[in-house]
Amino acid sequence: MLKKIIYISLFLNCFTIIGQTYIPLLDTQNEWHFTTCYEGCLTDIYYTNGDTLVNNKNHKILDGYHYISRTFLLHEDVAEKKVSLTKISPNRIDEYLLYDFGLEEGDTFEMKNPITPFPEEGGLYVLDSIRNVEIWSGTMRKHFYFSPHETNQISTQNAIWVEGVGSLSLINAPGGHPDINNVGLLNCFFKNGELFYSNLTPEVTVCEPTILSLSEDKELEIIVYYPENDKSVCFLKNIENITKIDLFDLNGRKLASFQNSNQNEIQLDVSSFSSGIYNLKLYCYDGEKQIKIIVRH
Repeated sequence: MLKKIIYISLFLNCFTIIGQTYIPLLDTQNEWHFTTCYEGCLTDIYYTNGDTLVNNKNHKILDGYHYISRTFLLHEDVAEKKVSLTKISPNRIDEYLLYDFGLEEGDTFEMKNPITPFPEEGGLYVLDSIRNVEIWSGTMRKHFYFSPHETNQISTQNAIWVEGVGSLSLINAPGGHPDINNVGLLNCFFKNGELFYSNLTPEVTVCEPTILSLSEDKELEIIVYYPENDKSVCFLKNIENITKIDLFDLNGRKLASFQNSNQNEIQLDVSSFSSGIYNLKLYCYDGEKQIKIIVRH
């Protein structure tokens, strides 16, 4: 009798993991908080902000952080449990399959990490396990744990997805390894302003949503953008109050300095730096602020 009870318990536990209803990623207005630490910690925010139609498919527009160009679009096929990224460029439209939440343990998946510090062609991964994991006060979320396939000669680090959330690294890096002291990790995620996922650390001890509506001072925010045909430079706009800019790698090493003489927009030469994420410290008359840039070659 005891053995039967144990068998039934194991069966029910498996059923709660495998048989539960799929939680869509893009059924709400989403807000991701992404933290990186080197000399102190910086939390960046990106979010879905509007809808658009591309190739006869509905998409959510990503905004904030490195997605301020509003050319990063997410599409979800709920029936197939798949999420893709559409990147709009002046002369082309590229689409990448980012997630397949219909995978089962033991399945393989070709990771794509477009426009991130991780390899764009991340190679083949194996879904090692799917587990319901408590993320706060008894709240459970389905986690997908991946490792590089034995034939993968490109990637060496594991990846984690959460259903309804995406990667625990950048949203467009399903093969990215979450590391707060490297590229960074996801620590808070909100749906319609309600906390859906949290990964609190000594560096990030609370999750609070940010109002996603545009402020009246939106045009005064510093804008980073990259020309599609020249990957050796990036531009900063709305910086007429910035006097100096220091560039650091993610280990906190200062690599370069740039001066600004009341110009609203300047061009940074990044041709000598390796591909990856870098921190910029911007100095103005009444203080300083930090932002990130991506170098791509």
